[in-house]
Amino acid sequence: MSGLTLPWLLLIFSCMALLGLGFSGLLISRAQKRQAQLDLRVHTVLAPHRRTRSIEVSIFRRVRDTGDGSFTARMATLFGIDMQRLDQYPLRWWIVISITLAIAKVVQGVASSLIGPFGLIALPATWLFLSRFFFHWCINRRMEKLLMQFPDALSMIVRSVRVGIPVMEAIAAVGREVPEPTGPEFARLVNQVGIGVTLEDAIQDMAQRTGMPEYRFFATALGLQNQTGGGLSETLENLADVIRKRIALKARGVALSGEARASTMILAGLPFLAGGAMWFENPSYMSMLFDDPTGHTILAAALTSLGIGLLMARAMTQASLK
Repeated sequence: MSGLTLPWLLLIFSCMALLGLGFSGLLISRAQKRQAQLDLRVHTVLAPHRRTRSIEVSIFRRVRDTGDGSFTARMATLFGIDMQRLDQYPLRWWIVISITLAIAKVVQGVASSLIGPFGLIALPATWLFLSRFFFHWCINRRMEKLLMQFPDALSMIVRSVRVGIPVMEAIAAVGREVPEPTGPEFARLVNQVGIGVTLEDAIQDMAQRTGMPEYRFFATALGLQNQTGGGLSETLENLADVIRKRIALKARGVALSGEARASTMILAGLPFLAGGAMWFENPSYMSMLFDDPTGHTILAAALTSLGIGLLMARAMTQASLK
């Protein structure tokens, strides 16, 4: 009987603890219910007399797709053309399409001489690849210039605001003094505000036109400052410092990936150097690649695999820098 004393005591204490926890939970639940009723009554009384103003943080708002879905828009997307950035390309889009078509026709002729009818596939593939590469290269190059110039533009705005110059005058000074492409973007913003567009809408349009997250941060900072007030100079100064650190980090990544890029270039050039050396050493042996149909197939397969390897190496390098 004495052996059952300790287990029974533990059972009794456990039951008491459970009852205490249940009673405490009941009291907490009733207190929360009373507090919720009190908050609801206060909100009902004060809501009609409270001034509220919605604040939209645009950087977290998804940009709507403004494409019309037409056949022309789909073909432009297929060739890598952004219809909203036609003024940002150094050449007319139809000139680029014509030049890339001519180059693709030459590549298709070479491919047809090597692998026969299957070389027709090289025409659309090369045409699309060259067109998309050129348009994307133009946009990326412009975005890099915008990113490099943006910290200096922000610093100019900060210095102007700190000495008492209005924000719009500071932005206009950036449009006049900063070179392309940052200067024309800010000048366009000032012109939009001058014809009646609100500052927030003009900044949102500039951020969407550039497609850069740094400009969306800038639009958000000015939007919040315009709605709620606060220290604009400190915010822009911190943003400029963050962008400079990102640029330095990207430059460090480019420097660290220099060995990989140099190795890729050397490996890509070795087949041509070895082939040239073998051609001078034994022309009859290398001529089989150009005279025999089987040699044509081998040469086409070698060039295709080399191109795929270069594209994969470039994609891996670019992905490591993002």
